[in-house]
Amino acid sequence: MPRHAMPVSVVHGQPIAMRDGTILRGDLYRPDEDARHRTVLMRSPYGERTARMMPIMPLLEAGMAVLFQHCRGRGDSDGTFTPWVDEGDDGVDTVDWITAQPWSNGEVVATGGSYIAGCALQLASRRPPALKAVVASVTPHDFYEGLTYVGGALALGSAHHWSTLQGLLGLLQAAATGDTTAYERLGAQMALLGTPPSEDGPLREDPVAREFPFWTEWVDHPERDAYWEELASSLRHDRIEVPVLHTAGWFDAFLMGTLENHRRLGGPLVIGPWTHLSQDAAAGELTFGTAASAQMAGLEIQQIAHLAGFPAGGAPVRIFVMGANVWRDEQEWPPARAVGVPFYLHPDGLLSPRPPAADAEPTRFPHDPAAPVPTHGGGLLLPDPRNIGPRDQRVNAEHPGIVRFTTPPLEHDMEVTGAVAATLYGTTTAPGADWTVKLVDVWPDGREMNVLDSIRRSSSDDVVHEVDLVATSQVFAAGHRIRVEIAGSNYPRFDLHPSLKEGEQTLFHDAGRPSFITLPVMP
Repeated sequence: MPRHAMPVSVVHGQPIAMRDGTILRGDLYRPDEDARHRTVLMRSPYGERTARMMPIMPLLEAGMAVLFQHCRGRGDSDGTFTPWVDEGDDGVDTVDWITAQPWSNGEVVATGGSYIAGCALQLASRRPPALKAVVASVTPHDFYEGLTYVGGALALGSAHHWSTLQGLLGLLQAAATGDTTAYERLGAQMALLGTPPSEDGPLREDPVAREFPFWTEWVDHPERDAYWEELASSLRHDRIEVPVLHTAGWFDAFLMGTLENHRRLGGPLVIGPWTHLSQDAAAGELTFGTAASAQMAGLEIQQIAHLAGFPAGGAPVRIFVMGANVWRDEQEWPPARAVGVPFYLHPDGLLSPRPPAADAEPTRFPHDPAAPVPTHGGGLLLPDPRNIGPRDQRVNAEHPGIVRFTTPPLEHDMEVTGAVAATLYGTTTAPGADWTVKLVDVWPDGREMNVLDSIRRSSSDDVVHEVDLVATSQVFAAGHRIRVEIAGSNYPRFDLHPSLKEGEQTLFHDAGRPSFITLPVMP
């Protein structure tokens, strides 16, 4: 078919006044013609470089204009960046500005990933009449659970890394506006960017708080209290009415959030074997085949069609089944035909659908805060970008704080697709304890590749510990073994229990207290 040149009009640093007089700026792209266009809005706290990663030209080719706007106090926008607080109002004011322009057809859609997708959902919850659709990728559903805290524990590595990055971006913005002291502080902040959280002293006094004071607020509110409830009021799922397309990754830090957004809002759902920052065919130490990449799966085409208002096609849910390494369409998430099968933890290290003996002895293991179990892979964001996704867990084979429960080699392939959770019965001699659970695929060649992990923080009085491992779609192939690892720490993915006391943890297996993990097995 014939191809034609496409003149494009670009305005760099387009100023837009908010209701309180603050000027936000962004880059505006639109087809250079007299026609009116639907506009794609992206609002980011990550500065100018983020725009280079967005599919600007494909959106223009689809006949839409694009506004990439910097949040308050970021990029070249004025004001002060306060995470999550201003995004709803600022989004509404920006939509009002767009629809008043002569090139606008009065329709706006919003898209993005992570915080940018959160901005889109916060905007949707304000119900501006001009907003027609949202694409929300790898984004939380809540500002406390699944983002800053998981199972009662601080998501230390990810939260610290993001806070350090935001402190750096704040200094860059301050330097650009003439703050000469910002240049002097940039070096110290850059050093923090690749540094794990300090193990010494109170977390609230970590150096990251010097340039990002919200860190202290998060650490000071470990429970879901009025502080978090006020933030939650800025994202009301019950007020979102526009169609939302959700994209998730099996190894994304916010898999829980995307699945919960989908549960509450409906709309198409795509889940690939991806991490938070990559939608390639490889994650961690595994490659899932060429078809696994978002590009080969046609994800961008599907997202642009959703934004452009084209009729939805295909199944409502599309998932990548790891192990089999194939895409599969589903009619709902989680698949209704999956059967939840309890796999019991036996005192001899066996993992089996068969319950242990009624009088089975407990398993005991130590927790030493001075020598926590090191994080090795998983759905997270750490200063080391290699420490994500599936990685060989043999690196922790000699750690005394881990107990393992393993099936015999499987005689047939077993597919686990859906929600995964563990119920542990246990006590501790310390003032409180963390109970971490990791689901592992043990290969015939000896590799031990993590699939899922999570945590539950408990007091010394708690005996039952419910651990939400969220979800997966994983084929454990014939000859492989399924393993569950239990420990009292996973550092720095999660902070150490605040008691910082050594203790012995006891895991029960008897008839009244059978510890188990529930796996959704596909028939």
